[in-house]
Amino acid sequence: MAKKIDPANMTVEQKLKVLYQLQTTLSEIDRIKTLRGELPLEVQDLEDEIEGLHSRVNKYNEEVAGLNTDVETMRQRIAEAEKLVKRYNEQLNDVKNNREYDMLQKEIEFQNLEMQLQQKRIGEAKERIETREADIKTASEQIEERQADLDVKKNELDDIVSETKAEEEKLREKAKGYEVQIEPRLLTAFKRIRKNSRNGLGVVYVQRDSCGGCFNKVPPQRQLDVRMRKKIIVCEYCGRILIDPELAGIKPEKPKAEKPKRRTTTRKTTTKKKAE
Repeated sequence: MAKKIDPANMTVEQKLKVLYQLQTTLSEIDRIKTLRGELPLEVQDLEDEIEGLHSRVNKYNEEVAGLNTDVETMRQRIAEAEKLVKRYNEQLNDVKNNREYDMLQKEIEFQNLEMQLQQKRIGEAKERIETREADIKTASEQIEERQADLDVKKNELDDIVSETKAEEEKLREKAKGYEVQIEPRLLTAFKRIRKNSRNGLGVVYVQRDSCGGCFNKVPPQRQLDVRMRKKIIVCEYCGRILIDPELAGIKPEKPKAEKPKRRTTTRKTTTKKKAE
């Protein structure tokens, strides 16, 4: 087992090497996540949708229960009004003057109007109940459909996770081992760069005189500084940490020998003057 070096005592070259090893490990974890594709997001979306549908059904059920309570209350009012009408009709037989008769007739008329109003409200409430029961049925069917889709997506995701879980856990442990070898300030900077980069690369090597992340040209002097491995060099365009290909285990491309240019000679032609 290799002896661990205190991050504070590490040379710049050692820091860069560990950073690149960490980057390579994290890229492998990203590759595994890519294999899962959009499945985790699709599963989360379906779970959120199903939860929303359940909330909607609960709300509709509460509304239907409230409407049924209102209908029962209105029926009680109708029953009370019917009793009053019956009593007032009985009192009409015992009236002693026109004033008392008119007053009873108005009460009977009022109670009849009250019954009509309550019947109308009951009809409106029943229509509302039917609408909400239809909404509950539709939402319940949607829940069944979404649940079936969720079960399929979860099974697919579980299969992929089970295949890659051991590998991912191994890689995560490996990444943690590298992280403890990097000083906190540099590790924080690396994670920030990696988070802001689209492809998750925080450390790249110079290839063909360009940054391996954004592919912008790296000035010759900056390339020389990268090869010297005396300080941390970042790309002036994308901010990624630059290393030379050899440190990344990449053999540098040997410049192709230029073919000698073929010398072309031009022959001078002289024209003889014809004798006159």
